[in-house]
Amino acid sequence: MRKHMKDLTFDELNEKIQTYITDKEELSIVKDAYEFANEKHFGQKRLSGEDYIVHPLNVAYILTRIKADFETLSAALLHDVVEDCNVKIDEIKKQFGPSIAFLVDGVTKISKLNFSRDNESTINNQRKILVGLSEDVRVIIIKLADRLNNMQTLYVHSEAKQKRIARETLDILTPIAGRLGINSIKQDLEELCLRYLKPDEYYDIVEKLNASKTERDNSVAQMIESVSDLLNTHGIKHKIKGRSKSIYSIYKKLAKGKRFSDIYDLLALRIYVETEQECYQVLGIIHSKYRPKPKRFKDYIAMPKTNMYQSLHTTVFGVDGLLFEIQIRTFEMDRVAEYGIASHWSYKEKGSIKTVMQNEMEQKLQFFRSIMDLKNTEETAEEFVNSVKEDVLQNTIYIFTPLGDVVELPNGSTPIDFAYKVHTDVGNKTTGALVNSHIVPLDYKLENEDVVKIITNNNSEGPSREWLNFVQTTQAKNKIKNFFNQTNREEYLRKGEELLSRELKKRKINSNDFFDDESINRVVTDLKVGSLREIYFNLGSGKLSASTVINSYLPKEENKESLILEKATKGSNRVSDNKSLISIDGTDDIKVNLASCCKPIPGDRIVGYITKGYGITVHRMVCPNVADLDERLIEVKWNEVYDKLPTTIMIRVNSSKNLLIDVVSKVTNQEIPVKRFSITHIKDEDMIKMTILVNNKEKLLKIMNDIKMLDGVLEVVRVIN
Repeated sequence: MRKHMKDLTFDELNEKIQTYITDKEELSIVKDAYEFANEKHFGQKRLSGEDYIVHPLNVAYILTRIKADFETLSAALLHDVVEDCNVKIDEIKKQFGPSIAFLVDGVTKISKLNFSRDNESTINNQRKILVGLSEDVRVIIIKLADRLNNMQTLYVHSEAKQKRIARETLDILTPIAGRLGINSIKQDLEELCLRYLKPDEYYDIVEKLNASKTERDNSVAQMIESVSDLLNTHGIKHKIKGRSKSIYSIYKKLAKGKRFSDIYDLLALRIYVETEQECYQVLGIIHSKYRPKPKRFKDYIAMPKTNMYQSLHTTVFGVDGLLFEIQIRTFEMDRVAEYGIASHWSYKEKGSIKTVMQNEMEQKLQFFRSIMDLKNTEETAEEFVNSVKEDVLQNTIYIFTPLGDVVELPNGSTPIDFAYKVHTDVGNKTTGALVNSHIVPLDYKLENEDVVKIITNNNSEGPSREWLNFVQTTQAKNKIKNFFNQTNREEYLRKGEELLSRELKKRKINSNDFFDDESINRVVTDLKVGSLREIYFNLGSGKLSASTVINSYLPKEENKESLILEKATKGSNRVSDNKSLISIDGTDDIKVNLASCCKPIPGDRIVGYITKGYGITVHRMVCPNVADLDERLIEVKWNEVYDKLPTTIMIRVNSSKNLLIDVVSKVTNQEIPVKRFSITHIKDEDMIKMTILVNNKEKLLKIMNDIKMLDGVLEVVRVIN
């Protein structure tokens, strides 16, 4: 039993590390990492009262349970110095090398993110944490240990924050720990989450377990003695342990309606032997004496789980007629079952540990391949996170190909999802499906261990749009959409060519002059596209206007007014009824646009600019796009009825403060919608550019002043694009 976390010292950590790391150079690097972190965190305290260095010490200690390598342990000790001590990652790289610096940088980036689903702004960067898993799996393992230690001190926070952190841990991090096969950390996280999310249920289970502990221990001891004698009689070397049922797994069974007295696998044994053959021998010997319970046998040795877990599971009527769940595995299988992908740390291999673990991850865990497929989609950040939760982290089923290969899919998947998981061409050419040798409709819901054969036709015209109504995986949806986007390309090219031809005739421009090689090259360069075909495609798909293309062709002196017009009206907010917003004396039924360059709002001094064929564009008086124009300006004024209109502000902040969430929260808390935002990093500062929707200038000035009051905000200004 380890000491209370407040009393943990580096000497105790080092003693634990030396039980499996003996290389003096590696041990020296870990010690240097501790001394560096201890110096940087000196004087800092946690909310729980202890010195801050106790947290990284405990994170590293947790990682010794899975025999983490020296680079991971060093990064664990250093993981907060960049975020909390203003240490530059280059300093870490210079002192400890690129591998440790990469791990520290990865954990730092993850620590700046959260998994809240409250609104788009707070989850906008969550893509990074999941896609980042493919960079180095050790980053997420450190994060899991970090979260476990934070959960162990969660009592210092408010009840609302306890539940929020517990919920995000249970939704995202524990499934990841499960997929990585790190059950020792996964079970601890689950039980801590349950303690804070459902305290009444948690302590009720603990009380019931304690009440029956003596009786259960006696029964397990008798069963261990009986089974051990049986195996000794047959000359099989073995080791047997009693196995405790996790509180969280008991809770899940109770939540499904079972009574505590009906949970028969509270009595459990785990038997360890040397070889795979002996596992099956032990199974036969036990079944010869103890009658097995029907439908409770699982062979995870012949068919391992995707997280590499292997074991034989059986439930038998043991001593006194009590039901015992028995797991049978080799010592090697047990190492993998407890450590999962981290099991490679427990023995030396040829080559880089990172490379070995990464290869294992890519070979064994379809989970990560699913992440990489998802990252290439064009969905919003919220859709991406939801897709990961639904497609990757939730309950999965395992489907067989006719050759016996296993394909992992989310529960509720169809033959179409299976086909696209196998290959894009298989999905596109699917015409039918056989499940367990029976023809099924393409929207058939697959079940665990179904054998699926896809019927294809090379002359097929492709997928049906109707498939989008029932496929489950994001991968299948995106591949179907991509097929139709590609099919539409020729239509877009034809339409774009027609739009350009029409605009040339309207402007009375000679086609031969426009399509001259020199002219086309100038237009392509000016529009920053690759070719004339790309211009056609952008025209046909609506990404580009014919007017913009022609303006790029015309000489600059001839086109000055058009360029001003293009900049002033591009993306402007058209007001269909000018009486609702703008008053213009002596005019009627004229189109009115608010210029997107300066984004005027009620309260601004404004002026109208009469455009050719576009009505009137309203600018702020200070807008540089109308500063040099004397002609075609007209007086305009605001009406009394105001809509929420977009305007853009620039916020200059200290980058070490990580203020994006605070700024967005300050705005949204005043019921001011955020239309878009972006961040640019310049030296030690971040520039947050944000377009918000406000009713008037008074409201804008108030929110700008509120943002200025935030600690770390250096400047807030309104900008003109």
